[in-house]
Amino acid sequence: LLYQYGSFIDSLRLYVRGGTGGMGYPRLGGEGGRGGDVWLVAQERATLKSIRDRYPHKRFMAGTGANSSVRALKGEKGQDCEVAVPLGISVLCDDGKHIGELNAAGERLLAARGGLGGSLATDFVPCKGQRRIVCLDLKLIADVGLVGFPNAGKSSLLSKMSHAKPQVASYPFTTVQPELGKLMYKDYKQLGVSVADLPGLIEGAHTNRGMGHKFLKHVERTRQLLLVVDISGFQLSIKAPFRTAFETVVLLTKELELYKEELLSKPALLAVNKMDLPGARENLRELVRQLQEPHNFLHLLEEEMIPARTLEFKDIIPISTYTGEGIEELKTCIRRSIDEEAERENEEYRKKQLQLLQPS
Repeated sequence: LLYQYGSFIDSLRLYVRGGTGGMGYPRLGGEGGRGGDVWLVAQERATLKSIRDRYPHKRFMAGTGANSSVRALKGEKGQDCEVAVPLGISVLCDDGKHIGELNAAGERLLAARGGLGGSLATDFVPCKGQRRIVCLDLKLIADVGLVGFPNAGKSSLLSKMSHAKPQVASYPFTTVQPELGKLMYKDYKQLGVSVADLPGLIEGAHTNRGMGHKFLKHVERTRQLLLVVDISGFQLSIKAPFRTAFETVVLLTKELELYKEELLSKPALLAVNKMDLPGARENLRELVRQLQEPHNFLHLLEEEMIPARTLEFKDIIPISTYTGEGIEELKTCIRRSIDEEAERENEEYRKKQLQLLQPS
């Protein structure tokens, strides 16, 4: 019924039922009230875990419409049922059909419609409300999504840049649960930037290996990508091949491409971590040279691991989560990139509005 990272839940199934309509009044042609509706309402502090804990049976039913009577020929509508859900929810039917999404506080989605009241058209017999099972699928909404293989230092980076305290599993390959941190700036011109630290990818994540889709789906809602790689390279296990920093970037790109190619159209930054290690400067120069002309080095990888297109990074920032090197510069780059994207979107919006004002 649910997927969990520790106490974090990102999927939950609910039974929802609209209210039955009220009885009609045949002698005077009265109409019964319509049954109440079940609504999903996005709220800032709501979580799927709070829904599960507060309503363990996960059943939500709206009120029955009032019967028609001599005093009130038109019966009153039944009481609606409202369910507070977190932002970033996709709502699916039990058969997988997409119903809608809730991305901003206050947005509402009709989950189950109430039945019509009894009237002349229904021979004064009321109709039952809609009933179904819906799946709430949470995809974290963040400005920046941290993407990287295990042990790249994503959780350490998030804790350095924000007040978030990500939990890390005892085994060496993944964060226990997705986290949201807030980047605060000294000039207060920007209240903060949300950063999602997401469970580590492994090779084959697009096929649901490791955290698989439970990780990748959260990247969909981020506005920008921040790839984090270990400058000294990466090796998942003794049996797995060793990957250089350049190969790591290419493989991360391939995983994103295989899951959803549109992810590669997002603006991207690259944080090169562990610059405190011996030989890091030489490795960084080699990585930058390879990223400037990636096609000259793709032969180093197996053909099936080469993406159709490579990511172009707006900035490459060397950092060390151990010494704190480059952290402030990275925060500045993130803010600048987000501001540039917001300005570009505003400019596109203004152009569209001007086109609408022009006479046909």
